[in-house]
Amino acid sequence: MQGESENVLTEGDVLAALKGVKDPDLGRDLVDLGMIRDVRIGDGKVSLAVNLTTPACPLKAKIEADVRQALESRLPAGLAIEIRMTAEVRGKREAETGDIPGVKNIIAVGSGKGGVGKSTMAASIAFGLSAHGASVGLMDADIYGPSVPHLVGAAGRPMAREDRIVPIEVGGLKLMSMGFLLDPDQPVVMRGPMLHGIVQQFLRKVEWGDLDYLIIDLPPGTGDVPLSLAQSLPITGAVVVCTPQEVALLDATRAVSMFRQLRVPVLGMIENMAFFDVLAYLQERGGPVARGLVEGKACFDEPGDERAYLFGQGGARRKADAMNVPFLGEVPMNVFIRESGDVGRLQSALQEGSPTRRHLMSVVENLAAQVSIRNMKNVKMPKLEIIS
Repeated sequence: MQGESENVLTEGDVLAALKGVKDPDLGRDLVDLGMIRDVRIGDGKVSLAVNLTTPACPLKAKIEADVRQALESRLPAGLAIEIRMTAEVRGKREAETGDIPGVKNIIAVGSGKGGVGKSTMAASIAFGLSAHGASVGLMDADIYGPSVPHLVGAAGRPMAREDRIVPIEVGGLKLMSMGFLLDPDQPVVMRGPMLHGIVQQFLRKVEWGDLDYLIIDLPPGTGDVPLSLAQSLPITGAVVVCTPQEVALLDATRAVSMFRQLRVPVLGMIENMAFFDVLAYLQERGGPVARGLVEGKACFDEPGDERAYLFGQGGARRKADAMNVPFLGEVPMNVFIRESGDVGRLQSALQEGSPTRRHLMSVVENLAAQVSIRNMKNVKMPKLEIIS
């Protein structure tokens, strides 16, 4: 019986068995999306590849399980099924004026005010996407206060290659920042037109090469740089970073409104410093007595007491819902993140064993999903000529 199934089973049968299996984020059929590839049949085995739209897909395990369940239930019994999960980051479907050659997606990370950890989140997003296997660049557009070089432990002067600038590379990221061009104590004193010129050089004169994602760390507020970017290149979308308290949310609301006014899609909001994780702090820094107490959470009266909501709880999530903006996740206040950035090793905050890895990676994966949704649903409509 097995031999007969091998003789008659075709690639069409395999694809038909997978009809109706959808990408949960995109809400569309995997076969119709062209995500089922390299189907091979023979020797009592069916093998294929599921080509995801990002290596940071948060629902990778579910998609693989759904594909396996469909094949096992709809194909002849006894077949060995091999599924390879691959990924290819998609950009938008059509080129636009102002695109940076080789760069598939441009993500701007902004905030309505300073002090909310915007640069830390931008660098963490870049490292997180890179850790998943994507090719990533990080551009520090905070010209007045360039902090990215310090956070990631990068130093030196970019080299020139003919009329192009070769970016600094650290931890798998390609980096460009005003911080590489200044002495540590040198201030930046310039007006709007000069800012525009520098931003354009960072975009057009830097040899970014082929990138899946270019993350741009914007200066805080709603000033010249976001306007310059929105006017000069098609941005895939923007991320707004805020903290839970009402004062910060008022400014975050202005940032969302600014991006919408500039016709930049808002990919989501991140709530940074969402809570202080007392449990993680005691586990990491406490002595034997403290560790013993928190092992069974016996030192907390009620579930959830291990989290101290110093700035209020859930403010960014509620604001995101009210503004119809995706909520990408919350990142706790954690000494490890602060210390990692202070010593130029922010990448360690995303490594295995880090108390912040789970929170940061969740934000990264949710953002990658939103980028994929944006690209797969954003079909550019043809211009219609109205004849009177």
